[in-house]
Amino acid sequence: MILLPAIDILDGRAVRLARGSFEDATVYDEDPVEAARRWARAGARALHVVDLDGARAGAPVNLDRVRKIVRVAGIPIQVGGGFRTLDAVSEVLSAGAHRVVMGTAAYRDVDLLDEVVARIGERLVVSLDARDGHLAGAGWVEQTELPIEAAIDGLRMRGVRRFVYSCIDRDGILAGPDLEGVRRVAQAVRGSFVYSGGVSSLDDLRALARLRQVNLDGVIVGRALYEQRFTVADGQAALEAAK
Repeated sequence: MILLPAIDILDGRAVRLARGSFEDATVYDEDPVEAARRWARAGARALHVVDLDGARAGAPVNLDRVRKIVRVAGIPIQVGGGFRTLDAVSEVLSAGAHRVVMGTAAYRDVDLLDEVVARIGERLVVSLDARDGHLAGAGWVEQTELPIEAAIDGLRMRGVRRFVYSCIDRDGILAGPDLEGVRRVAQAVRGSFVYSGGVSSLDDLRALARLRQVNLDGVIVGRALYEQRFTVADGQAALEAAK
């Protein structure tokens, strides 16, 4: 299991949102490329980058910054935010992304999903963004009544094998991880996933590791790293301690 520092880009800056609200954003770096450089130098094995402008607009906005992040970081980057066409997916891969994270389009456009699965296979990651166990979409601003498990079942039938599970209720507020949600997602996923939302301490990371879910590949951490509650190295060690 690996630690993935989060770089969320809004208005060209590295931010963290509280509970997915664009109106409640904290700026941590004026230049997200510098954030990527810092996390890579600190020992991160991969980065999770989200183009929040793209998620809101429905099309990628920050591909130039993605290219720069790939160049300076030198580690695998997975990128999400606004990938709702095959051309957009191809563009971010050409920019150097290792994996593409799709959200809204994966649920609304099954023909596109099938094309992307056929084209890039396990380089596709689908985002499972949840409030109260139900799927949210369109950059977290639209709420559905679809249970996360049902969403996973439908995606699995179409060949999706990699996921990001984000607990929006906890995201960006250091409220602790959704351990029960992780267990539920782990039971439903026939592949692998990473978790995001609420991690505030090394104890939170250890609690996730102690779940011993073999299909939980990693944990995305944002605010706790930016606010220096622990280092990348210590976070990675905490995830490995429960082996």
